[in-house]
Amino acid sequence: MTGLLQPFGSARRRAQTWRHLLLSLLAAVFILPLYWMIVSALKGPSEIFAVPPVWIPSRWNWNHFVDVFQQVPFARWMFNSGFVSITVTLVALLTHSMAAYSLARLRYRGRRVLFGLIIGTLMVPFWVIMIPLYIEVRAFGWLDTYWALIIPAIPNAFGIFLLHQFYLGIPHELEEAATIDGCSKAGIFFRIVLPLSKPIMAALAVFFFVANWNSFLWPLLVTNATEMKTVQVGIAGFSGQYQNPWGYLMAANTIAVLPNLVVFLLLQRQLMASITMSGIKG
Repeated sequence: MTGLLQPFGSARRRAQTWRHLLLSLLAAVFILPLYWMIVSALKGPSEIFAVPPVWIPSRWNWNHFVDVFQQVPFARWMFNSGFVSITVTLVALLTHSMAAYSLARLRYRGRRVLFGLIIGTLMVPFWVIMIPLYIEVRAFGWLDTYWALIIPAIPNAFGIFLLHQFYLGIPHELEEAATIDGCSKAGIFFRIVLPLSKPIMAALAVFFFVANWNSFLWPLLVTNATEMKTVQVGIAGFSGQYQNPWGYLMAANTIAVLPNLVVFLLLQRQLMASITMSGIKG
């Protein structure tokens, strides 16, 4: 019996080995650009474009990271991006969860039509509403203010749709038990629904934060003052202003990537839990 099972076990081990090799190769493909960016920030100018490529700098040059903060208001740009991204994420999670709960769990006329209209906005590209939105923001006098960076970025039909689908799976018995205990609709939402939504809210938090941190076109349109630029717009202007100093650019991009990594690491457990829950439901 052991002899019959041995070939099967060997085949299974070989399949796992090939799977691990493939995953390692894919991981290397994704990690290589990040590694090259960090290493280039630490190289001297002569080593960045050296042929053959220099994978490990002969001398670690940390001056690029210092010069980024000295030559341009990089700290202010980082603050602007962080403030906008965190504010949009928190406000969007609160408003989207309330809207999704209303559409998924409450019963009133027109909610299906309203939900369909919200989902329909997913088919409207940003380029279509970009100019009217800019005219509206300018009419409010919001150019070069945080209002222009925050308010238009909050509405997102994808977040409402994702939370709506999640709330549909919550058992009605929980709401019925809470209602018998005298809990109001608001109490049910804040005391029961929101705590159950932590995994999916974490996934949306990562989505909102990363999308707003990496946003470029809209901040470029609504900010002209140097102190109001976000980090992505600032880096783009920095590259043109200083004739593409690649060491400084790689250092700036390395610093700009760190908040995304921190947010992902902080919410990694909840993010994986949301993926697991989605797989079980499917």
